[in-house]
Amino acid sequence: MDWNKIISEEISAAQGADLKYFKSKKEALQFALSCVDLTTLEGSDTDEKVRQLCQKAISVKPHTAAVCVYPVFAKLAKQVLNAYDVHVACVAGGFPAGQIPLESKLTEVNYAVAQGADEIDMVISRGKFLEGKLEEVAEEIRAIKACCKDKILKVILETGELQTPENIYQAAMLAMENGADFIKTSTGKIAVNSTPEAFIVMLYAIRDYKKKTGKCVSIKPAGGISDPDTTLLYIKLIENILGKEWLNNQRFRIGASRLVDRLLPEI
Repeated sequence: MDWNKIISEEISAAQGADLKYFKSKKEALQFALSCVDLTTLEGSDTDEKVRQLCQKAISVKPHTAAVCVYPVFAKLAKQVLNAYDVHVACVAGGFPAGQIPLESKLTEVNYAVAQGADEIDMVISRGKFLEGKLEEVAEEIRAIKACCKDKILKVILETGELQTPENIYQAAMLAMENGADFIKTSTGKIAVNSTPEAFIVMLYAIRDYKKKTGKCVSIKPAGGISDPDTTLLYIKLIENILGKEWLNNQRFRIGASRLVDRLLPEI
C-alpha cells in the first residue's frame, strides 16, 4: 500500500467533510464524552485522587465509558463505580515498557482481574516486534487474553515506537489475530502518542480484519487528543473508513483525560 497517499487522502477527506451520523457538533462531542476513558497513571496516585476521578466520571453527563488506573486501585474504583455503567480499566502486564517476563505480566493481569477490573490494557513488547519475534509477541497476547477470561482486552501497539505504517498495520493485525478486543495506539508515556496518521492505518487494519473474519474489533486512540476539533477529526475518520457500526463506546474509546474539561463548555 502507498500509505503516504492513503493517509493524505483520508485526512483531507475528513477535514473537508461534514459529520455523517450526528445532527450537530454538540451531539458528536456528547458522544465523544461517553467514549472517554478517564485516566490517572502516575507514581503519585493516591486513593483520594482515584476516588475523585471516579466521581468525575459519574458526575458528567453523559458518563465517561471507563476509569483507567493501576491495578492497586482497581478494588477502590470498582467500589465507587459499581452502581454506574462506568467500567474499571487497568493497565497491566508491565505497563508502559512491557519489559518484564511473561510470568510477571500474567501475575499482574490476574491480580487486576481479581481486584475487579472490567478491562485490561496491555502493551506489546515493541522490542521483540521490531526484532521480528512475532510469535513471541503473539504468545504474550494470547496468554494475557486467557487470563482476562470474559474481560475486555485492549492491546496497546505504542505506534510512536513502531517506526513505519507497515509496522503499525502488521502489529494491529497480529493483535487482532491473537485475541485483542480493542487495539489502542499509545500508552501516553512517550513523546509521540496518538496521531491521525497512525489511527488511519489501524482503522484500515480493522476494516481488513472484518472483511477477512467477519469480526468487529474496537479501537482506542490515546494521548494527543486534547481539543474538540481534533476529536471531531477522529470521529470523521471513523465515519469515513469504518462507518456507523463503530460509533458507540463498545467499539470506540478515547484515552484523553484532559479532553473532558475542554468538551464540557462545548456541550
